[in-house]
Amino acid sequence: MKIAAYNYRDFDEAYYFEKFGKAYGVEIVPIREAQTTENACFARGCEGVTIITQPATEEIIRAWKEAGVRHISTRTIGYDHIDLEAAKRHGMLVSNVTYSTGSVADYTVMLILMSLRRMKSIIKRAEGMDYSLPGNIGKEIKDLTVGVVGTGKIGTHVLRNLSGFGCRLIASDPFENPEAAALARYVPLEELFERSDVITFHTPATEGTFHLVNAQSMKKMKDGVVIINTARGSIIDTPAFIDALEEGKIGAAALDVIENELGIFYGDYKYKNIAHREMSILKDLPNVLMLPHMAFYTENAISDMVEHSIVHILEHDGNVVG
Repeated sequence: MKIAAYNYRDFDEAYYFEKFGKAYGVEIVPIREAQTTENACFARGCEGVTIITQPATEEIIRAWKEAGVRHISTRTIGYDHIDLEAAKRHGMLVSNVTYSTGSVADYTVMLILMSLRRMKSIIKRAEGMDYSLPGNIGKEIKDLTVGVVGTGKIGTHVLRNLSGFGCRLIASDPFENPEAAALARYVPLEELFERSDVITFHTPATEGTFHLVNAQSMKKMKDGVVIINTARGSIIDTPAFIDALEEGKIGAAALDVIENELGIFYGDYKYKNIAHREMSILKDLPNVLMLPHMAFYTENAISDMVEHSIVHILEHDGNVVG
């Protein structure tokens, strides 16, 4: 069997594609660019394609179908970059992967602590040899209530990590997880917004989670609340969020994702206009950590992403989403 790997990265994924390609008897066709209608033909003769978070439009899906592809596997948990309705119309199977939950969970706790201790301001001042104290006083997490929105595998791992810090833990999810319930008290989302000093999001991008953080919901939050988002950018209404940051309603934020990031991450744009006004504003705010969708990025996760993507195509099952 042949599998075409788009966005094939020589500096990290190549080792794992070679390792698992041999282990499962699969020939990997490396394509270093993101998928386009022009390079869809490179997948001709392949049973499936494996991609990352670049748009898979109906035109690309149609071209893959004509090339004989039957399965699209994204090496990500999220799959909102794939036109699922188009895939269904063209009889294409779509799957996503799971990977080491510690990657995002550990990163989330790091971002919480960095936000509470004003690390962006401290580091930037220190780079300019300004070692003064005013404005850089932090908070201790043990004194705070942390709300976790979404208690799937990653959200529950975050709760496990946080349980050792002595903070009060509450959670919200339409489907209660027994492991999470042993670590945190489940409350309605509105109550979580009202009670939390820190709110961290671990939900997928769906119609129901679109703009969970908006002008109305932020009014219910505590003044100075800290917001962490390592899930999907669409959870936050970005213009309204910027207003709340500038007004002081939001005390600090760490954003590993942002709306309309597709096509920007993971390129080098030094000295270039990225044409994303909100990202530019957030990047320059002293109380905002604006990060390039890196929470997942560990050796364990990359290994899992490559292996699971290959296995799903090979077996025509896995986490089927469309």
